Amino acid sequence: MGKRIIVQARGHGSFSYRARRNAFRIKLKYPRALEGEGTVIKLTNSPGHFAPLAEVKYDKGVFYMPACRGMIEGQKIKFGGKEIASGNILQLKDIPVKTQIYDIESRPGDGGVFIKTGGSSAVVTRVDEKKVLILMPSKKEKEFNLKCKAVVGIVAGSGRLDKPIVKAGKSFYIKKTRNKLWPRTSAVKMNVIDHPFGSGRGKRIKSKIAKRNAPAGARVGLIRPSRTGKRKR
Repeated sequence: MGKRIIVQARGHGSFSYRARRNAFRIKLKYPRALEGEGTVIKLTNSPGHFAPLAEVKYDKGVFYMPACRGMIEGQKIKFGGKEIASGNILQLKDIPVKTQIYDIESRPGDGGVFIKTGGSSAVVTRVDEKKVLILMPSKKEKEFNLKCKAVVGIVAGSGRLDKPIVKAGKSFYIKKTRNKLWPRTSAVKMNVIDHPFGSGRGKRIKSKIAKRNAPAGARVGLIRPSRTGKRKR
């Protein structure tokens, strides 16, 4: 019997494919009800996240959020209102056009979903009576509810890619903290018993379509494509 391929091995859940639970013990959600102001009591590094994290204390407890560029320990941040300052958490209807924001809620009260990676930010492009349009880092505009909250500023940690990794071992451990398998082997370079694309023959393969009811090990290539073939103009 041949070896299990990567898809099957991940589903089996060995230690090679498990994330360290300690890396993701911090949940980056700000509370549903925020009023007044809070204080940044500590800036921490988390191996499971791409940006430094800010521990914020407010009248009902403590929560974590991605730190913004220029944030310092002891800084006061305001919840609500219309004061535009880095780190403040405001509703989108109160944020003026061309303001850079991050950690945006998808729905009012969900604690922030979009844009948490180091160095990233979005820009408010239009505010009207029913919705807010925001230019995402992907250069696409997205509509949001007026009552969704966001953090003013740019996520800290933008220089994380400037320093070269140099050694392959360092890259291995960086990926391992986030449950990413590295290095990845190309499917066509495997043996035929290890992957459906494997073997020394026919390496110039075309895209293969996996059957809809195929098991996990055979669901490779195009998974339930809406269409195939060259598009006619």
